[in-house]
Formats: sequence, C-alpha cells, structure tokens
Amino acid sequence: MPDSPPPEHPHPRAHMILMGVLAACLLFGLWGIWTVASGGGGDDAAALRDEVDGLRQEIATLARSDQVSREANSDLQITLAERDEEISALRADVAFYERLVGSTSQRRGLAVHGLRLQSQGEGAWHFTATLTQTLNRAAVSSGSLSIAVEGSRNDSLERLTWAELRQTEDAPGVEYSFKYFQQVEGDLLLPPGFKPLRVIVRLAPPRGAAVEESFTWAEATAATPRSAPDA
Repeated sequence: MPDSPPPEHPHPRAHMILMGVLAACLLFGLWGIWTVASGGGGDDAAALRDEVDGLRQEIATLARSDQVSREANSDLQITLAERDEEISALRADVAFYERLVGSTSQRRGLAVHGLRLQSQGEGAWHFTATLTQTLNRAAVSSGSLSIAVEGSRNDSLERLTWAELRQTEDAPGVEYSFKYFQQVEGDLLLPPGFKPLRVIVRLAPPRGAAVEESFTWAEATAATPRSAPDA
C-alpha cells in the first residue's frame, strides 16, 4: 500500500495573521463589555455621589442652624437674667424710697442704710455705701466715710484700718454731703492671706458723735446686700 502524503501545514505567515485577528476580536469584545458595564455603573455611581453630597450639605446646614439657635437661646437666657436682676434692683429701690420718704417711715438720724462690696480681682474690692438721714429733712448731713475690716491672717485676728485698706498713710475718708440719702463709693485692697469676716463703716460728721455700722463680709458681698437694722 503506497504511503499517504504527509498533511500540509498552513503557512506560518497565515497562521500568525489568523491568531492576530482572533486576538483583536477578543480584545474588541472585552472592550465592548467593559464599556457597557462601566457606562451603566458610572451613572449609578454619579447619582450616589450627588446624593451623598446633597446629604452632607443638608447636615452642614442643619448643624449651622442648630448652632445659631443655641447661641440665640443662650443670649436670650443671659438677657432675661439681666432683666430679672434689673427688676429686682428697681423693686429694692422702690421699697427703699418708700421707707425713706413714706409718711409711716421711721425717722432716723445719720445712718448707713446698706453696704455692697464687689470684687475687682487680686484682693481689690469696690464698695458702695448707701447713707440716709430722715430725722431732720431740712438739714444737710456732711462729713467723711471710712471703713475698717476685721478678719484673720496666719491664725491671728486682725483689724485693717482705713489707711491700710487704702495703702496710703493718713488717707482721708470719702466725703459725703446730702439731705435725704447718698451713695458713697470707693476702693479697698486686702493684703494676701487675709480672710475678712466683718466690715465696719464709720461716718464722721464735723460736729457730733461718729456713727458706726457693721456688716458681715458675707452680707456685704451678697448679690442682694443686707440693709442696716431699722433702716
């Protein structure tokens, strides 16, 4: 039996061309699939990003609005508290004037109606003393006011004089002159380590006996200071 001729192999160049065409078709198909997939998903991703950005903007707007509301509410509370203090002070003033000039008010000579001390920091204090005189309403009361403070330092009782509180040797008192009432103000300086307990206000008229009125430190530094007895 005669031998069959060997099978013919395709030409190497044709084989390479065929492989190239197949590879190109495969790449083109993959590119088409990727384009379709990425195109559809891109729209969804963009929509999600827009929604997230919108929500973030809403959250930021709400946060700013909440902050503004909180600040406005805080300012309102402060304003209301200030108004309450003003109303209380006005009521106290009205009660004071009624006691001072009322037909049933008790007539008194020169007196210290009240004392208030306000801290200025670092041992400094500002005092306001309210002086009254209703015994002789036609007369003018005049003189000088001075203050002494009793307390303790280094476990020892101590009394600070007016000169020590003013840190000036032979410091003159604060002058006053009025018919019915007057508020006299000034400043004091307490030394470091001194613990005040009591304040003594002294009124020295040019003639006659001096008048003294004492207040505890807690009373003088309270928001609503105590008036002197029988004022």
